[in-house]
Amino acid sequence: MKSRILAGVGIAALAAAALTGCAGGSGESASNEITFMFRGNDAEKEAYTAAIKQFEKDHDAKVKIIMTTADDYSTKLKAAITGKQIPDVFYVDPGSVQAYVKSGIIKDITEKVEADVDLDNIWQYGVDSYRFDGQLMGQGAIYAMPKDIGPFSFGYNKTMFEAAGIPLPDKDKPYTLDEFVDVAKKLTLDTNGDGTLDQWGTGLNVQWNLQPFVWSNGGDWLNEDRTKVTVDEPEFVEALQWFADLSLVDGVTPSTSDAQTLDTYQRWMQGQIGFFPVGPWDVPTYQSLDFEWDLIPYPVGSTGEPASWIGTLGIAVAETSKNTDLATELAIYLSTDVTAQQSLVDAGVQIPNLIDMADEWVASSTLPPANKQEFLDVAQDYGRALPTSTTYSAEWYDELFKNIQPVLDGSQTAEEYLTEVQPRMQELLDKANADAGIG
Repeated sequence: MKSRILAGVGIAALAAAALTGCAGGSGESASNEITFMFRGNDAEKEAYTAAIKQFEKDHDAKVKIIMTTADDYSTKLKAAITGKQIPDVFYVDPGSVQAYVKSGIIKDITEKVEADVDLDNIWQYGVDSYRFDGQLMGQGAIYAMPKDIGPFSFGYNKTMFEAAGIPLPDKDKPYTLDEFVDVAKKLTLDTNGDGTLDQWGTGLNVQWNLQPFVWSNGGDWLNEDRTKVTVDEPEFVEALQWFADLSLVDGVTPSTSDAQTLDTYQRWMQGQIGFFPVGPWDVPTYQSLDFEWDLIPYPVGSTGEPASWIGTLGIAVAETSKNTDLATELAIYLSTDVTAQQSLVDAGVQIPNLIDMADEWVASSTLPPANKQEFLDVAQDYGRALPTSTTYSAEWYDELFKNIQPVLDGSQTAEEYLTEVQPRMQELLDKANADAGIG
């Protein structure tokens, strides 16, 4: 999962370093060389290398690539900031934008983007994730271009359905929660006949899979102006208890001991799980699975409407770059150039950023999943930002999951826990808003 790039780092404290960063500040004549720092795997590096070669040729420029692993990126970016070596162009996540703006680390690139980019042909969620008006995220100036968007969809094991003689899910009509539980029970089996379960309907992680069920049930983490934590409201309570009861009451997920032996991701990979989440970043790995799989909408709660979240990473320009024009050109190029996008799509690391290109990808690609349209439906219709993407700090949100295990184990009800944790979350949200100058 794409984690917050500098969670808990204390970006504001790095402002002084940032203001005299890598490119040494403005005022001197800029060379035609810039640096680009990103995180990824070998396939992503290969795709970027090919795309950047073309950019260098077109702009008579040199781009130095600095690549890290996902685990190392946060540490190395922090070191670059404190060491006054900020890359000209680098990855940023939405949750860090407010702090970066207030610390003078990233540049407002609105004017160039609006002049050069057809914003009607790029996912609105992607662009809006990097807008900030000084008070609220999602509106105002643009501080990064989306590297990608990652619609978090829902997969099912088609082979398992067929073996059990269960009708395949309808891609256009989501299950209700009751229907989903009913099917999950039918998929939870002792296939070896030895008295122990070895196949389950599902196996969802609460930190990454609770959101669709809360939102579809009419609940949310925050009120509209993001000043109040609302996890103790009935719609949220009901969704969390339903989630816990998948194991406690319905028995359709591996037990805690089962999951310790082999986690649910590995069980999905081995064909032991019927339903499991799927992001675009999973698709290359899932091509080699020994079973057929496809995508459907998440089951729907009381609203009757599916919901899910969308991840994203952005490509930002350092405020201190000596060549902000070239750096901004590179950020826009990597986000919107057809050839650059095709390199990344071919590497299997994302869906296209360009809407018309994504439509063509759905129509023409023959690789699984068959229902790629579901990714686009999440992107365009019902996907939402994770709650941490719109606040100055993630601490208030992380607090929910720190001590949630007793609910999942059945020693505490969802209502008891959420009533208990809401004040702690509210205190941390108040602090985040105060640090951001909001309220």
